[in-house]
Amino acid sequence: MIKAAIVGGTGYTGVELLRLLARHPEVAITSVTSRSDAGKTVGEVYPSLRGAVDAVFEAPEVDALAACDVVFFATPNGVAMQSAKELLARGRTVIDLSADFRLRDAGVWQQWYGQPHACPELLPEAVYGLPEVNREQIRKARLVACPGCYPTAVQLGYGPLVAKGIVDTDHLIADCKSGVSGAGRQARVATLMAETGESFKAYGVPGHRHHPEIGQGLRALTGKSVGLTFVPHMIPMIRGIHATLYGRLLEDIDLQAFYETHYADEPFVDVLPAGAHPDTGDVRGANRCQIAVHRPGGGETVVVLAVIDNLVKGAAGQAVQNMNLVFGLPEITGLETIALYP
Repeated sequence: MIKAAIVGGTGYTGVELLRLLARHPEVAITSVTSRSDAGKTVGEVYPSLRGAVDAVFEAPEVDALAACDVVFFATPNGVAMQSAKELLARGRTVIDLSADFRLRDAGVWQQWYGQPHACPELLPEAVYGLPEVNREQIRKARLVACPGCYPTAVQLGYGPLVAKGIVDTDHLIADCKSGVSGAGRQARVATLMAETGESFKAYGVPGHRHHPEIGQGLRALTGKSVGLTFVPHMIPMIRGIHATLYGRLLEDIDLQAFYETHYADEPFVDVLPAGAHPDTGDVRGANRCQIAVHRPGGGETVVVLAVIDNLVKGAAGQAVQNMNLVFGLPEITGLETIALYP
């Protein structure tokens, strides 16, 4: 059995990791940390996990974490990089769900996250954990940086077009919407139901920290910088990301067949039939991205629609998918959950 630790087990992504790993046939959850809930059982804090996870929350201690095979960090940005170096030195695998190791340039990281990077020497080693792009590198990794939720949806949607040079990469527009859980579990006025209910707004238009991550990922596919306008929005739902992606076609191809062929062997990417419009409700709770591709009026504009559950394929589920690859397990292990309906 793989002994797993979860640092930050009381946030939304941490609880999702607990939910998924509790039923993983090859994993034993041996350490779950929370400074605020130390000493309480997981079931006491989260009754939904009673009988499924019998661990007790404890304060994070490197010695306890190093006794595990894999350490997941479901923590705020800036936490994982404080412990990753020592854990790696002690032979552990680190899978980070925060942004600490996503960007290759420490200066860019500091610009967007407001603090110096604690271990920039590890950035070249960290493998960006988008399996549909970096599967073989992930298999050999000891430090995996899980993508953000918006970047996952945008890169999976744009990826085939950008990789094959079928779209003008100087003028890409990503119009994206997220449920409020994407903002985390902290108490903030902006995410109160009275503030978000019956309301819909854009944010981060002058610049959002996921923009350089998306640009870095698309640049890796095309080999050159891309011109991307990325506009995120908050909508009054709990879970889900909907990315509406626009581009100008450079080739006249059968887009439906192209996408179906590109993702034919991907277990967690589902290309919907021609004319479909994916719904965030159809991926809720599942480690799945559903995609539809359109060419309005048969013109030169392509519109790609991509939806994911931000807490699963956009976070915890993708982390488990990465763990399966690192430890040589079938990629779908523990992730066969079907989406909830309604």
